[in-house]
Amino acid sequence: MFMMILKWVAFALIIMFVGWLIPGISVESFLTAMIAAVVIALINAFIKPLILFLTLPINLLTLGLFTLVINALLFMFAAYLVPGIEVDGFVSALIGSILISIFSIGLSKLDTNPQV
Repeated sequence: MFMMILKWVAFALIIMFVGWLIPGISVESFLTAMIAAVVIALINAFIKPLILFLTLPINLLTLGLFTLVINALLFMFAAYLVPGIEVDGFVSALIGSILISIFSIGLSKLDTNPQV
């Protein structure tokens, strides 16, 4: 349970860092980033698989690069749902979603049960 809360806080810090790093993305507060972390997780769990399935032909034609577009659009959708997060344009959303994906891959590598 502690590790899950720690990952949630770390993901919120990732969102705040990306908001600080990318000029077109602004995050109002840490509480806003915590809410955004939950919203992004829910979107990735429920909406993203459906959209990936529906866009499978385009994804195959572009050799998977269309997934970056889907990630950016879903990031813009999450920013639309969470008050206090602003994403100015598609390019900012694309760069932000790529950075969030890279950092969250590193976050997912944290082992919940380390072997001694």
